Amino acid sequence: MDPRRRALQLLSMCDPTAKAQAVRTWAGTIPPDAPIDTQARIDEPPGLPGWPQRPPLVPPAQLPARSAFDAAGRAALLHAVAHIEFNAIALALDATWRFADLPRAYYLDWARVAGEEALHFTLLQTHLASLSHAYGDFAAHDGLWAMAERTRGDVLARMALVPRTLEARGLDVTPAMREKFARAGDTRAAEILDVILRDEIGHVAIGNRWYRWLCARVGADPLLAYAQLAQQHHAPRPRPPFNLEARRAAGFDAAELAALDAAARPDKAR
Repeated sequence: MDPRRRALQLLSMCDPTAKAQAVRTWAGTIPPDAPIDTQARIDEPPGLPGWPQRPPLVPPAQLPARSAFDAAGRAALLHAVAHIEFNAIALALDATWRFADLPRAYYLDWARVAGEEALHFTLLQTHLASLSHAYGDFAAHDGLWAMAERTRGDVLARMALVPRTLEARGLDVTPAMREKFARAGDTRAAEILDVILRDEIGHVAIGNRWYRWLCARVGADPLLAYAQLAQQHHAPRPRPPFNLEARRAAGFDAAELAALDAAARPDKAR
């Protein structure tokens, strides 16, 4: 089956365990020379993405603070990360099927990202089980998918505001979270977060590469276009401290990092 249409099928699946396994199998078996219908305008079916009945989704402000230093808090914090990774599977699948007229490499990149996000989710789900919990046991929010909805009609906005904004935020917060788990004695959680950070640098780099390619295609300045898209689609304001080493490794240049810092501290521009 065409990889774009298979990505749409997988996106429609609801069961988290089956979805993650199916995505990993699919992404790991797409040959580099697989035929891809890059031109097709695929009709969107109702009910995207497929979601399980649990966890219950609530506004972010209703989620309680979580601590890694007690068993319940550690499980809740791991659950929050698992929910991000489950969303990330959907985001990568959506990027794969939704947008037409892009190079084959674009679709292969996002299929690979989907497989790696599915691995992250599986690792977290397995570790949650060792703590006598499962995905769905705690409330969560849908902020990541909300941005996908806002950018559904514009691949340039999607690349700007999902991998380069929301997912790049993970580069900033993951090291501190990893240290909390390590100090709490949960070495397995720390190991999983090391894997996630390593892979997410690559995912954000893919977003950066395709964002710049798309800017070049339409003759847009990447810095100016990003500021306009962030305002248009109500992207969250970046919050320091930033993991500059990881962001550089993911392809952010000096001008972009300076603009990021200025956006986080608007008083500096006065």
